[in-house]
Amino acid sequence: MVNHVLVAVDDSDPAAHALEFAVTEHADAKITALHVIDPRSVYGAVGFEDGVIDYGAVIEAQQARAERLLDEMCEHVDDHGVDIETDHVVGQVSRSVLSYADEHDVDHIVVGSHGRKGATRVLLGSVAERITRRSPVPVTVVR
Repeated sequence: MVNHVLVAVDDSDPAAHALEFAVTEHADAKITALHVIDPRSVYGAVGFEDGVIDYGAVIEAQQARAERLLDEMCEHVDDHGVDIETDHVVGQVSRSVLSYADEHDVDHIVVGSHGRKGATRVLLGSVAERITRRSPVPVTVVR
């Protein structure tokens, strides 16, 4: 039996589908929606002026964005009547998801995937693939 499901979310349709899958398939489990703020994505963000990055301002803006995103995701699945916990962390996405799962006794991870193939997947990498390959708990990939 699955007791705690971690759903990695960003602002993509596959992430929304992953969360919907989790609340549909694991309604009796504790479900946590996690958004990872990747510090490598600061370019073009708030706080980047004259070649100087105000890292604190960038992270603060990204955390506010993460909270809005998580609220939107929860609203998206509100009609299922399942309580969802939310959290956000700063770090490299796949590593952060796996660390969070380990630290919070998660026994199942659900991630969305764009389903890219070939050169596109190789060039862009695949967070879902890295999580799946390195996870010590079962992972469901939703497209």
